[in-house]
Amino acid sequence: MSGRSKRESRGSTRGKRESESRGSSGRVKRERDREREPETASSRSSPVRVKREVEPASAREAPAPVFPAVRVKREREADEDSEPEREVRAKNGREDSEDRRSRHCPYLDTINRSVLDFDFEKLCSISLSHINAYACLVCGKYFQGRGLKSHAYIHSVQFSHHVFLNLHTLKFYYNYKNIKRPPGDIMFLLVQRFGELMRKLWNPRNFKAHVSPHEMLQAVVLCSKKTFQITKQGDGVDFLSWFLNALHSALGGTKKKKKTIVTDVFQGSMRIFTKKLPHPDLPAEEKEQLLHNDEYQETMVESTFMYLTLDLPTAPLYKDEKEQLIIPQVPLFNILAKFNGITEKEYKTYKENFLKRFQLTKLPPYLIFCIKRFTKNNFFVEKNPTIVNFPITNVDLREYLSEEVQAVHKNTTYDLIANIVHDGKPSEGSYRIHVLHHGTGKWYELQDLQVTDILPQMITLSEAYIQIWKRRDNDETNQQGA
Repeated sequence: MSGRSKRESRGSTRGKRESESRGSSGRVKRERDREREPETASSRSSPVRVKREVEPASAREAPAPVFPAVRVKREREADEDSEPEREVRAKNGREDSEDRRSRHCPYLDTINRSVLDFDFEKLCSISLSHINAYACLVCGKYFQGRGLKSHAYIHSVQFSHHVFLNLHTLKFYYNYKNIKRPPGDIMFLLVQRFGELMRKLWNPRNFKAHVSPHEMLQAVVLCSKKTFQITKQGDGVDFLSWFLNALHSALGGTKKKKKTIVTDVFQGSMRIFTKKLPHPDLPAEEKEQLLHNDEYQETMVESTFMYLTLDLPTAPLYKDEKEQLIIPQVPLFNILAKFNGITEKEYKTYKENFLKRFQLTKLPPYLIFCIKRFTKNNFFVEKNPTIVNFPITNVDLREYLSEEVQAVHKNTTYDLIANIVHDGKPSEGSYRIHVLHHGTGKWYELQDLQVTDILPQMITLSEAYIQIWKRRDNDETNQQGA
């Protein structure tokens, strides 16, 4: 045989071997592709929207709801199910189709609950737009859109984060359907954000140990037209008055007729007796004649209140023998005498002077005291450092009600649940808060992010500014101690 024929024979043999090798490798590759077909179908899904596994016709006719990731059983847990349990589920027609679908999703285990925080404003972290915002459940950041050119899609491809949550289609907190507000009214945002904050605070299934009021504070800045700002300290009484009235108005309440949960909780009523006084520079005889005129007769009006303002006695200006300023003290019941219906106080205006006395006619479930510590004039703000001595519990206000109203009010005893303190100068001071933990009966002091426990006796030594008292029910006893 010639050399050429030998080379052709060897070439044909080599070609046959290569073709057989390619054929066998192709078969192996196709078999591997079939084995990995479910995984490939899942991995070809969109980074933002994961495709569902193809379901039987019966399942497509009656789709099962998709449950959150925390309720999804993992594949290894499903494999451990016993055969009788599978038969029972199949017999009852309750085969968990949603579990089968999510079982093949390769991204559920990438959800990082430790970084999730939905208290921030729902804005895209790149475009700062609130339209079509999504939260990445892997890193916790917010991004806009889900299209091929959106920030959410680019983030998903770049960092391989594939599980997102639409932040504007959730229905967890939108339960204010019966409240009607004018178009374009921004005040209702305050109600929504405050409601969300309260539900997060009291949610027993909250997986985070803290709650951020960021969105609530942003709503306060917007709805108050920057009267109250995050970066600037404001007056506690001014904010309290605005906040309660703003919530009441945004909930559809009015001054007289329509009530809201705000008025049901905090609003009381009183009678105000007013008597006009003659000008002090007039002669005594002329004053006597004016007092008999109808204009100078005492009048009475019914009025409501959200909180009671307690006036402090004037602080002394002299020092003691050690050249230290004397800080006076006054009992709480002394400054409450303003509302006993007998004590009269003179009020001066630019033109006229009046004598007024007050008498309570209705006590709310939660009573707020605002102790008037600051006096403003044209030049500066002066603070009264008088210490108010008050008991922590068992404050009975029955004597401040009119006689015909006392029979209607069965419960008139109050216990302190919160005490707000102002320390320092009027313009440079700071606030501290004392809060009662009702479950344990312990008191805690809050200042910024610091929380410490405090003895009840130490609360009475502070310069109290705002106090919240809770009315005691029939079956409620004193659990706090004095």
